[in-house]
Amino acid sequence: MIGSIYAGWATATESAALGVLAAVGIAAANRRLTMRMLLSAFEGTMRTTAMIMAILLAAYFLNFVITSIGLTRQVNSFITELGLSKLQLLVVVVLFYFVLGMFMETLSMMVATVPIIAPVMIKAGYDPIWFGIIIIILMELAMITPPVGINLYVVQGLRKRGRINDVIIGSAPFVLTMMLMLLVLSVWPQIALWLPGMSASN
Repeated sequence: MIGSIYAGWATATESAALGVLAAVGIAAANRRLTMRMLLSAFEGTMRTTAMIMAILLAAYFLNFVITSIGLTRQVNSFITELGLSKLQLLVVVVLFYFVLGMFMETLSMMVATVPIIAPVMIKAGYDPIWFGIIIIILMELAMITPPVGINLYVVQGLRKRGRINDVIIGSAPFVLTMMLMLLVLSVWPQIALWLPGMSASN
């Protein structure tokens, strides 16, 4: 799945479909492909999809309320009045998402906060493409930070042994690597903007 994405053969959605086909093939090869197993998989998929859709609906409703009461404009004015420098603002935003990602699911976090934070960052002079990449890294970071990092529980479910504390300790190097990546992109933003710049020039 990952190889097909990085090779450019398939999108993330298409590679997920390939993963399903591969899983069905492996189950059939191991003689475990039964109707009962398929119904259980379908039920789990529906439960997960319903949960994500409920979160998204609530997040979109929250966005509607925030926009209706003018909170976005008020937050922009408040942050502007603080007189923070570009670097200070970036540090505050990174810390905000780092802490929020420990307790909130990533998709709902993006839907609920990006419409407020993005205008502030763009107004401060940050490139929207660069900021989008920073947000993606922060979201990926949120998925491996306890206690609500969903990928931690996925790995623990696959292990089926030991404690989740072992998974958390094992994810620590990746957390540090992503923090280092954020630092590098902050110091040299052209790393993130080089490829889009090449595409625009062509």
